[in-house]
Amino acid sequence: MTAIAPSPAPVIQRFERFASVGSTNDVVRGWLAAGEPEICVAIADEQTAGRGRSGRTWTAPAGSGVLLSAGFRPTWLAPDRVWQLAGTVSLAMAGAAEDVAGLPTGTIRLKWPNDLVVSAADGGVRKLGGVLGETDGLGTTDPRAIVGIGLNADWPEDDFPPDLHATMTSLRAAAGDRPIDAVWLLDGFRSRLQAGAEALFHGHFAAAEWVERQVTTGREVELSMPDGSTRVADATGVDADTGALRIVDPSDPGKERSIVVGEIVHVRLAARSRADV
Repeated sequence: MTAIAPSPAPVIQRFERFASVGSTNDVVRGWLAAGEPEICVAIADEQTAGRGRSGRTWTAPAGSGVLLSAGFRPTWLAPDRVWQLAGTVSLAMAGAAEDVAGLPTGTIRLKWPNDLVVSAADGGVRKLGGVLGETDGLGTTDPRAIVGIGLNADWPEDDFPPDLHATMTSLRAAAGDRPIDAVWLLDGFRSRLQAGAEALFHGHFAAAEWVERQVTTGREVELSMPDGSTRVADATGVDADTGALRIVDPSDPGKERSIVVGEIVHVRLAARSRADV
């Protein structure tokens, strides 16, 4: 019997920046289809057909954002753990962004399941970036995973679109209009991503940090369901083993349940948490 060699630890093999592409997720998908080894990362100063979750678009003025996608071949990761790749990418970007902007650790929060946010003075949150994970072939010999992330970086607050001014922010705005150097940000992200991927390969996901950064914990949330209905619940935490959001329905306070990404379309924070009432 021939012994099967173990999978090598993931290494960033390709880290390429473009002036403009349709979608960095599509660029990385093409690389993986052509046999590019993991980890491969495509960065763009501008996307003309960027995607968000549930078919939403993702656009930002050229040069104002950091738009990238990371491609993996996670033969070394159980299919039910692949969601941790998105968590690892998000944490790498959050830490790198705080470093380059001079922000305290923990300033950038995660809003389950796929947003990077910062807290606002009014008690709400402002969206800083979004994450989109796409997979193919999980459970086969050729699994592929792509994690795309768009971060509003060097975008002055005065230039925010009027219709989004109340809900979005940028790293520059969060840093008090301090200019953001994209090269430094990407350098920090690259080193953090490499370290996080190696740790994940060895079975160590940064669960404590992922849990600690969740802004939904202790908040009342509105869940948009696939059938178009909405429901309000108390978010009690997240499950670091499954990636699920844990909620309690106010009409049945003794029963906690877990929500996985496929069960909902969108999560919105209520205007005030129950702790504020």
